[in-house]
Amino acid sequence: MANALSNPRWKTSVGIWAFGPAGTRFVPGGYHPEMVDVPVEDRVQRAVQGLGPLVHGYEFHYGAEITEDNLPRIRAALGKDHDIYCICYGLVPDPRFKLGALTNPDPKLRASAVTHHQAAIDMAADVGAHYIIWPGNEGYNYNLQRDYQATWGHFLEGLQAAVEHANRRGVTVFLEHKNSEPAMQILMRNVGMALFIIYKLQSMGTNTSRLLINMDWQHLIMNNEPLGEFASLLLREGKMGHQHANSGWGSFDDDNMTGASFIEQTVDLARVLAEGGYGGRIGFDLYPYTEDTVAAVRRSVLQWEFLTDVALRIDSEKLGAAKAKADAVGVYTAFFEALGLTREYEERVLADYARR
Repeated sequence: MANALSNPRWKTSVGIWAFGPAGTRFVPGGYHPEMVDVPVEDRVQRAVQGLGPLVHGYEFHYGAEITEDNLPRIRAALGKDHDIYCICYGLVPDPRFKLGALTNPDPKLRASAVTHHQAAIDMAADVGAHYIIWPGNEGYNYNLQRDYQATWGHFLEGLQAAVEHANRRGVTVFLEHKNSEPAMQILMRNVGMALFIIYKLQSMGTNTSRLLINMDWQHLIMNNEPLGEFASLLLREGKMGHQHANSGWGSFDDDNMTGASFIEQTVDLARVLAEGGYGGRIGFDLYPYTEDTVAAVRRSVLQWEFLTDVALRIDSEKLGAAKAKADAVGVYTAFFEALGLTREYEERVLADYARR
């Protein structure tokens, strides 16, 4: 195929939550109840043994999955060939913060949340990891429930304290948006809000050079935020930080296997990342409810690699010429050619139709 791009061979990571009991509100004990009492380090060992070199690093929620106590055991389970790539904010499942953490009406709980962020950032600095803030409990459930200006003020002040601490420790922070769940209206609910927060903190005097965005693919799809377009925007703005790869039906945060749906958007994203020089990792954020967890992660990595190769087989000259004219027929001709719908295939189909 002429003018094909080469595969950047991005390194990978996966959230350790993929290997847990997979509880839901209908099945609180989880679809994998055998994992309830399994220590995190044993889950890590199972993942490392099952996935080997397909996954280079692992991601953990601070306080929930990784603590100062179990950190040595987790590092031992990871071995020398795997790292802790991200430490994640961990107060979302804590019932004390059901009314928010940085936005909690109780100033003592708000201060406690800032301390949590700073301790998590300290751990990230100590192990050489990045820090993800997914503020799923920062929001509200009902109209009239919150003083919006005060709530946003607390949120920005708390984030500023976290980011400035990260700057002092040399830790890069990834903001991850989501529109709903567990708070029904999460404050940072779309890419635009995430960018607003970055630029707002900058205007408040905070150095935001290390404050980037993590694209959770299903979170974007839930918002009808096309993956390729928003990746291109973040690359243009210099704010692309990380990727959380997954898929789903588009109405809920399914965290299904990568490539199970929205294949065209996944291919578009792969090409945008390659063309834009994305230098981070592809982190798999999966929640295999009823599947074998190791098999589901393995399948996701392999399917992502395949779709990336499809994306990069697309003839750059044909694709560029079609895009220059906003020619959808030309774009899909180039896309399906990379899938195998070649001129020879077309001629076979035409000949077959002529005989019918």
